[in-house]
Amino acid sequence: MKNLLQYFPNLNQEQKERFERLPGLYAEWNDKINVVSRKDIENLMERHVIHSLGIAKVLNFRPGTRILDVGTGGGFPGIPLAILFPECQFLLVDSIGKKIKVVNEVAQALGLENVKGQHVRAEQVEGQFHFVVSRAVTRLGNFYPWVKDKFMKQSNHSLKNGILYLKGGELDEELKESKLKRIKTYALSEHFKEEFFETKKVVYIPAQ
Repeated sequence: MKNLLQYFPNLNQEQKERFERLPGLYAEWNDKINVVSRKDIENLMERHVIHSLGIAKVLNFRPGTRILDVGTGGGFPGIPLAILFPECQFLLVDSIGKKIKVVNEVAQALGLENVKGQHVRAEQVEGQFHFVVSRAVTRLGNFYPWVKDKFMKQSNHSLKNGILYLKGGELDEELKESKLKRIKTYALSEHFKEEFFETKKVVYIPAQ
């Protein structure tokens, strides 16, 4: 928690309590349904929670923003972002039902009324969103077609509606291969000092 509070010092008491409960909740659910690797459970706050919140270092979601988290797994980046932005609406989807069970159980345990988990493939999601978030589900050239028709026309942020994608490693080849335009990358090492974040980035792709 110490690092989290260092990077996000303005959390209110309810947010602090919810973040504090995450490691215990995920450890408990991981024993029943393996959604996070054993090694990562020990480093949940750094590798999953703070990593997910890297998106908030790129964009501060305004109240009323609708966000779709594709391939959420056990709830990342959606659940940490939903704690940070309680006045935004989050739909977390995954094609694996047991992972969505964990999402909904964790959200319910935390009293997160702005989160809904759905067992569905991205292409089948109904509705429109300001932003799509995700964490290294597949190559960007494969990912964009899944969500290309999911964006609202009206933008109300400093960034146009689009994708905020957490990725690591060398991305130049993948970005070129995707043929997507106006992509921006943001290095998380500029915000977080841990070694884990040295090669981690947020890739922003505006709706095209």
